Amino acid sequence: MIFLRSLFFNILLFGGIAFACIITFPLLFIRDKHMICAGKVLSIYVAFLLKIIIGVKIDFKGAENLRKFDKYFVASAHQSMFETFALQTVISGPVFILKKELMKIPFFGWCLKKIGAVAIVRDTATKENLNFFDKILDQINKNKRPLLIFPQGTRVPYKERPDFKKGVARIYESLKLPCVPVALNTGKVWPKNSFNKYPGKITISFLSPIEPGLNKEEFLKRLQQIIYNEIDLLG
Repeated sequence: MIFLRSLFFNILLFGGIAFACIITFPLLFIRDKHMICAGKVLSIYVAFLLKIIIGVKIDFKGAENLRKFDKYFVASAHQSMFETFALQTVISGPVFILKKELMKIPFFGWCLKKIGAVAIVRDTATKENLNFFDKILDQINKNKRPLLIFPQGTRVPYKERPDFKKGVARIYESLKLPCVPVALNTGKVWPKNSFNKYPGKITISFLSPIEPGLNKEEFLKRLQQIIYNEIDLLG
């Protein structure tokens, strides 16, 4: 039963993404806000599929922490593909930091560029990465939209606790903005690289913001501790 539900879900998921990329193609030539809106609609669609087909309950906690400051950035745990959709339903037009490979996908990558996603080549010191933080500051100042980063660097199984990448601390230092940490347990329902999706409850927790002023080491330690402690509570 899980396999059949997952098969049906995956067909509708990737079919829906492909369809959305095609019908939103004209939006590449008009204002960014229309593509951002389309992305939110797609995110609602993915959450709907997960609820109806797989039988997953989705609970957002602490969304009021996103309204404590006019400007902020979000640092989220990353366990599955789902949070890249789900967070868009709560955060207003986030600017994503993504691996460069995603930007090369026809249609989909074009849409990511249209909404101002910032690409990074991971674990290298390429010329493109040298002005990475300048790109981020430019996007934040130009669009006045919150930045969304996954400080683990990639999706990780929900039981694993790897150290966060140091880049998030440099972003915190550069932006001088509050950081809203996000803990979640999406990996229990939608495991990394798994065909099957499992019924259960997903909780996405927006935690109390970390205000600017800490040094990079203190911030990184606090961010990692806060997020992992909350994930342990989510179970």
